[in-house]
Amino acid sequence: MSRPVVGMIGGGQLARMTAQAAIALDVRLRVLARSAAESAAKIAAEVVIGDHDDLDTLRAFAADCDVITFDHEHVPTAHLAALEAEGVAVRPGSEALVHAQDKVAMRERLSGAGIPCPAWALVSSVAEIEEFGADLGWPVVVKTPRGGYDGRGVRLIDAAAEAEDWLPRGPLLVEAKVAFTRELAVQVARSPHGQAAVYPVVETVQRAGICREVIAPAPITDEHALAAQRAALAIAAELKVVGMLAVELFDTPAGVLVNELAMRPHNSGHWTIEGAVTSQFEQHLRAVLDLPLGEVAMRAPHAVMANVLGADDPVRFPDLYDGYLHCLAHDPGLHIHNYGKTMVPGRKVGHVTVTGTDPDDLLERARHAAAFLRGEIDG
Repeated sequence: MSRPVVGMIGGGQLARMTAQAAIALDVRLRVLARSAAESAAKIAAEVVIGDHDDLDTLRAFAADCDVITFDHEHVPTAHLAALEAEGVAVRPGSEALVHAQDKVAMRERLSGAGIPCPAWALVSSVAEIEEFGADLGWPVVVKTPRGGYDGRGVRLIDAAAEAEDWLPRGPLLVEAKVAFTRELAVQVARSPHGQAAVYPVVETVQRAGICREVIAPAPITDEHALAAQRAALAIAAELKVVGMLAVELFDTPAGVLVNELAMRPHNSGHWTIEGAVTSQFEQHLRAVLDLPLGEVAMRAPHAVMANVLGADDPVRFPDLYDGYLHCLAHDPGLHIHNYGKTMVPGRKVGHVTVTGTDPDDLLERARHAAAFLRGEIDG
């Protein structure tokens, strides 16, 4: 059997970690990166430099691949549909991926399928935002339908005028502010023939719209965990997702509500590299190649992942390498992942994972290492 070739569009850290998983499966991973300085481009065996917004570049890249998949959702939907019309295996397909690219399409489809979501509306004027706020209460959340991530394209507003400068871009999504207990995420994998596997529900800790910590499993009731997993499986089936699907949710006293979708490996699933029998990166490759999916059980009772963000003053550690030597000497049980990026304030440059039996101890150790790498503490 010839080795399959998976083409991953995007050269970020998700492609970098997928490349590591591809080695064990003896899968050839080709990466389309915009520059040789991108995270995956520095380590992947097969790298093509090109623009994912250019259809001819995508055609040339796909010609040498058995299947195309993604490190991000920013490829134009029309380009993906054109590739599919020409016989390219795109996974997830354009008809599924659009629901991770366009928040309005996602809300319309999930609401129509009976998936619990926050109250929402599509608005085109200050008056329509004012009407929504008057009905649902202030503050409200305003989102641009496309292009937002890590808190970008999202505003919490107390008055309609605070979103007026966004209205020239086109219609906006406005949602009720949810009084949630915590934020959750679920990873589910689905293959072309419909096999699915769902990971334990995790808690995500967000600050300024960016995920800082992930706690697995989430400290929630079995009832809410099961509801979150069922929602993720239902969404994967409804949208015919192929590959990894990350479903971000709000946990409320009345139940769970779906917030966002991502159709690729996701930051909230990085803990699976050390914490689950099958990592989300290996699982994504298995799914897009229609291989049998792997076991999703946890290897230890608990796992904690802490993101390392670029510091405001990166003088001490311009990159993570010098810093993580100290961390590993201090705590040999840590797993530190360096994305090969320079320190830019707020940029995800790595993550720390630790597994074990005491969740409070794990969280303290992961936070300590991430804070040291960021330069927030000296020892």
